[in-house]
Amino acid sequence: MLLLLSLAAFSVISVVSYLLLALLCVTITFRIYKSVVQAVQKSNDGHPFKSLIEKDVGIPPETFRKHVDASLTYINRALKQLSRLFLVEDLVDSLKLAVVMWLLTYVGAVFNGITILILADILLFAVPPIYEKNKTQIDQYIDLVRTQINSTMAKLQEKLPGAMKRTKSE
Repeated sequence: MLLLLSLAAFSVISVVSYLLLALLCVTITFRIYKSVVQAVQKSNDGHPFKSLIEKDVGIPPETFRKHVDASLTYINRALKQLSRLFLVEDLVDSLKLAVVMWLLTYVGAVFNGITILILADILLFAVPPIYEKNKTQIDQYIDLVRTQINSTMAKLQEKLPGAMKRTKSE
């Protein structure tokens, strides 16, 4: 939350620079402290971060390829869906996208991205307890809204020319 509030007040470059500067100050201070302690105690412990320095922080090529291959399937699926929506394969789905984008223009006029991330962060922790307390009533209203949306969509698909009829398997 502190990071999001910092991003709301400062630029991304400033926030990242301050975070890295704070980390560097902590590590330099710790290194100087350990060197002074070693000099006073006349011990020969060596570098305080020696075990971390010796660790291999590289990414193995096979792990990288595995993650790239996994993300490639998601990217291809998203590109296929975007081309389907923007090339109007299904008129109703493309109209739904247009309505969502139109609504997002109003959301974008009211909120900036950081404000939306802060609200999402708050909702992430507030919604689950509320849902657990009122699960039956919320599920009842969700089912009511879902049936209303399905009936409205069915009416729209009947009235719009060129709208593809969906089967239960889709």
